[in-house]
Amino acid sequence: MKIRKELWFGFALMALIGAGALYMLLSADKITNGHIGLLMLSLVVVAIMLGFPTAFTLMGMGMGFTWWAYDQNIHKTLDLMVQSAYKVMSNDVLISIPLFVFMGYLVERANLIEKLFQSLHLALSRLPGALAVATLVTCAVFATATGIVGAVVTLMGLLALPAMLRGGYSIPLSAGAITAGGCLGILIPPSVMLIVYGATAGVSVVKLYAGAFFPGIMLAGLYILYVIIVAKVRPDLAPPLSAEARKVPLPAMTQSFARSGDQRALPGLMTALRGRRNADVPIGYILKQLFIALLPAILFAVVAISSYRAATAPLPIEAESGLQVMGDGSAEYAEPSEGGLAEPPSEDGGLAEPPIEGGLAEPPIEGGLAEPPSDLAEPPVEATSAPSDAAPQAASPAATDGLAEPAGAAPTAPSPAALAGEPREASTGYWIGLGASGAALLAFYALLSYARLEIFKMLLASFFPLLVLILAVLGSIVFGLTTPTEAAAVGAFGGLALAAAYKQLNMRVVKESVYLTAKTSAMVCWLFVGSSIFSAAFALLGGQELVESWVLGMNLTKTEFLVLSQVIIFILGWPLEWTEIIVIFMPIFIPLLDNFGVDPLFFGLLVALNLQTAFLSPPVAMAAFYLKGVSPPHVTLNQIFAGMLPFMGIQVIAIILLYQFPAIGLWLPSVLYK
Repeated sequence: MKIRKELWFGFALMALIGAGALYMLLSADKITNGHIGLLMLSLVVVAIMLGFPTAFTLMGMGMGFTWWAYDQNIHKTLDLMVQSAYKVMSNDVLISIPLFVFMGYLVERANLIEKLFQSLHLALSRLPGALAVATLVTCAVFATATGIVGAVVTLMGLLALPAMLRGGYSIPLSAGAITAGGCLGILIPPSVMLIVYGATAGVSVVKLYAGAFFPGIMLAGLYILYVIIVAKVRPDLAPPLSAEARKVPLPAMTQSFARSGDQRALPGLMTALRGRRNADVPIGYILKQLFIALLPAILFAVVAISSYRAATAPLPIEAESGLQVMGDGSAEYAEPSEGGLAEPPSEDGGLAEPPIEGGLAEPPIEGGLAEPPSDLAEPPVEATSAPSDAAPQAASPAATDGLAEPAGAAPTAPSPAALAGEPREASTGYWIGLGASGAALLAFYALLSYARLEIFKMLLASFFPLLVLILAVLGSIVFGLTTPTEAAAVGAFGGLALAAAYKQLNMRVVKESVYLTAKTSAMVCWLFVGSSIFSAAFALLGGQELVESWVLGMNLTKTEFLVLSQVIIFILGWPLEWTEIIVIFMPIFIPLLDNFGVDPLFFGLLVALNLQTAFLSPPVAMAAFYLKGVSPPHVTLNQIFAGMLPFMGIQVIAIILLYQFPAIGLWLPSVLYK
């Protein structure tokens, strides 16, 4: 019965689209090729909703309507298809897609997500809604490392959903946290969606990655804040964890010298080095535990020393600006040395004094240019030569005619400290940051018990390897060290290294990863080919011009245009996936941005936030079907949809925040790529 309702909803939506296209044709005074292009757009949406493959539907529709636009000329139609396919094949940005996808599948098969969820669930156990918060953090971290929505939602459905249901969590809240967290992979870099948008809109993928970093963190933070508030206000929906669930078992050797798991670890380990109770424990084991406990302090010391050196390093000696002494480069600032600026010779053949009569005469003193006050001028210097009694004396470089000495005209010369390379004073911000970090380190050790040391070790084994991989990939892209393609190759190698480190690298894993990578990459590339053919046909029919004239005829402001475009994308997210929205509708919106003064980078960030709805909005909502496929039988699809709705509202709030405060997305690219 539920399936019938969803089918009726889909058929009703398709009928609405068809009725709109028919009304457009009947109400037009004259049916032009532009109206035929809009009809093609409507038919493509209906065909995709009926289940036809998106890429081949785009290609088929594009070829058919191109043939119509070219007056049944098959040769021009085939030429357009070949040119469109070649344009996609020559796009270097798309090379990074298979590498990032391969990295994601390798990380997925390294079984890191189970260890990551367990360690985060124990580390956040005292927070309200700890299981849901741990689910969202796990999804955000794992989505950053993989970018594959289906894989994250499926794995978290197998791991987190049973744990939350056993803990008494409501089904909608549990399902909403899993599906919303799993969809973060299409926003947080390295996102395949950002690569597809960058290639479609002609925007730098590097800037898109830098710009999407903080909006992704903001959206994940809003999800976590919502879960904490719900768990605090309605504890029946997300009960706190029991003491048994928060208990961390200690290793047998640690139990032999630890009085309890709540005992502070650092003093206890130092005491165990010289205590009698550790007679049965090897000294190497205690030293290893002590080294692990001191790792944050060691990292703090390394970062503090390196950042202090950077903060106090001498400024580079800049080139002197202003008027400089020409010649031998002497540092004398008095009389110009030989080879510098000299008095012009007065002999024949040189520059002579201008004649008095009919020439340039000395300006009259009264009412003319007077000598500047003596307190502003340097003492006069005797002239070295007097070619004529009637002529003014030739001035030396220090003469008091208002012109300063050549060397003295360089007020921006480097200070002696800069010339000598003396170190600078560390800024106040550095000391504030150092003090705050030191206070956090002291709080960490004050709270570090033996139980928390075990949780820290679990995080070291699951969270930090992923963090290093993410920083290596994103850091190299954002700081301009590598191109996205080169960083994707680094990420693929890192995925191989992680799989090998966790003893999961074998022929079966590599074979499955390569097969799934080829399948996903082929889908994306065929989508690009189909989109290129479809967009060319749409433009050839004049559909783009018709849409542009319609939008410009509405006399919209910049804000109204952005609201209209985002509402259209939000509605399109119901029946279509993000790939279809990007490749079909972005070529329609992008040419309109210049007319309204919208930065394509900023528009891409708004679209990236908005396209989260493509995975969370029924009736398509692929994340819901991924979760339903691995959930217990009593979890219904309607319950999953109900859990998604609050998170869709949070996405709308995130879009509004990004629009009101564009610096959330544009600050980092502006700082890194001035």
